[in-house]
Amino acid sequence: MANESATDEAAAARLTRFGKLPERVHFHEMVEEKKAAPSGADIASYNPEGSWNHFSCLALDLGL
Repeated sequence: MANESATDEAAAARLTRFGKLPERVHFHEMVEEKKAAPSGADIASYNPEGSWNHFSCLALDLGL
């Protein structure tokens, strides 16, 4: 009986400290749908200002 009351006290302490679990997030709330670029149009176009983020260069990483 003593072990049962200790467990109940511990459970009550956890409930007062943490409350209840957060509400479950549904899958449809976590997914964002976007239209894809038709036939790779974004890949074929050249953007000189944005081209730096497609390649890795040690000199650029070191700020040289």
